[in-house]
Amino acid sequence: MPAPRTRERRAKAVPGVLMLAAGVVLVLAGAALFVTAAAGGSGWLVGLGVLVAIAGFVVLRGLTAVAPGEARVVQVLGRYTGTVRADGLQWVNPIAARRRVSTRIRNHETGVAKVNDADGNPIEMAAVVVWQVRDTAQALFEVDDFVEFVAIQTETAVRHIANAYPYDTHDQHVLSLRDNADEITEKLSEEIGARVASAGVKVIESRITHLAYAPEIAQAMLRRQQAGAIVAARERIVEGAVGMVEMALDRLAAHDVVDLDEERKAAMVSNLMVVLVGDRDTQPVVNAGTLYS
Repeated sequence: MPAPRTRERRAKAVPGVLMLAAGVVLVLAGAALFVTAAAGGSGWLVGLGVLVAIAGFVVLRGLTAVAPGEARVVQVLGRYTGTVRADGLQWVNPIAARRRVSTRIRNHETGVAKVNDADGNPIEMAAVVVWQVRDTAQALFEVDDFVEFVAIQTETAVRHIANAYPYDTHDQHVLSLRDNADEITEKLSEEIGARVASAGVKVIESRITHLAYAPEIAQAMLRRQQAGAIVAARERIVEGAVGMVEMALDRLAAHDVVDLDEERKAAMVSNLMVVLVGDRDTQPVVNAGTLYS
């Protein structure tokens, strides 16, 4: 994004209560002079009364009320002169234009976007971003409509994040949209913040609100997830079973419980692996003879 050409600065403002009193006094004084001069037939006093009353109205026109959570961007003859953030009744240049900008915290929820993840699978993804106007001058003068700008850039960031990571993965060293929600939302916040910084907007946080496979592949990907989970579980089971068999052989050898040759070790390993890896309860078989008959 290009560097901002305008940055917020404080506008010259005066407490409005004093200027309200001054404006009312001028209007009343002008009215009194006008009535007195009209009764006495003095033409110049009539003109003076009109001028004083007009001055009072001009003073009153400079009053502006600023509510909490709002700001007033002040422009004089089209030139930005500053921003009034202090709430209450304030007085600025009477000929200045004052534009209201909300500085409250806002939410923007994106629509459900259909995109492809890093593996090329079509998925549906939506997010909500919490943001706030940080620089009122940039918000008004750097972009046409800062609210629409935030909405479009948020949609773009959501699509980019969805394209950069897979929906799910069994590799612990690879981030996925489903299993690493905190890391993904942190990266999403950083990307949205970088995109909207030129509009004077600060991103507070973002969250993924909807994440699913597209309907046309949802059933197929569900079966794939189930198969992947079964394979991953089997890998863990086999890894644990091998460790248990190795530990059993080492302990038998260390305590001289039984002297096993290579054939007996192979038979023992086979039996233990069947018992430990099998997904059903085993049925014990009592051997009345020897291992060789």
